Amino acid sequence: MADNSKKSVVKKLAADVKRDNERGARVNLIEELFFDFNRSKSQVFWMNFQRGIFFGVGSLVGGTLVIVVFGWLLSSFVDLPGGVGEFVKNVLEAMNRPR
Repeated sequence: MADNSKKSVVKKLAADVKRDNERGARVNLIEELFFDFNRSKSQVFWMNFQRGIFFGVGSLVGGTLVIVVFGWLLSSFVDLPGGVGEFVKNVLEAMNRPR
């Protein structure tokens, strides 16, 4: 029994070493590819700055579209009976009221 448990421990350690070696090789490959495409830090900073600008503009446009679609869907529920239509109408008026 002790011999079998030693073999299983050795197999587990061998599998762990193999997995760690593969992970390290992948990380090194990704780092090499990154540094091949981006040789200077200024390029990386400029690219990340542009990416941030586009992300911010895209979030603003996307959020605006979601709010417009939500308002349009709410306006279709104004004619519902049972007080729901009145509630929706009040919500739409509050959204359209200038501050």
